[in-house]
Amino acid sequence: MQLAVSQLSVTEAFYAGILELPVQRSFTSPGAPDYLVMDMDNMALIFVEEDDVIKSHPMLEPRFSMFPRGIGMTLHFRVDDIEGISEAIIEEGLELLYPLEVKPYGIKELWCFDPDGYLVVLDEPVEKSKRSGS
Repeated sequence: MQLAVSQLSVTEAFYAGILELPVQRSFTSPGAPDYLVMDMDNMALIFVEEDDVIKSHPMLEPRFSMFPRGIGMTLHFRVDDIEGISEAIIEEGLELLYPLEVKPYGIKELWCFDPDGYLVVLDEPVEKSKRSGS
């Protein structure tokens, strides 16, 4: 899956830095656009700068102005240290849709927007000993 973003460095700082997800910068040929890759099981999430997408596919340019990024798409990730991530998101002034909450089905969850407006849902299992009160 490929997502268009404004700036790779900002996207990398969010996903790799704040969320601590396995994002890697591409090794491209000279003149080829840079991109970020997040390998996940049987698929990859690829981030490409919008300007590079438009250079490769000029017919898409009007669509980028018609439809804001992220509308209708939600990205779900399991993370470690969701409390620390929540604090970092707040410190960076990023927008939370739903703050960190412990759900009755045994996960800690928060919903936020990435720097390009993509909706991101983060979850972390609650430790069994904490759920059972032990």
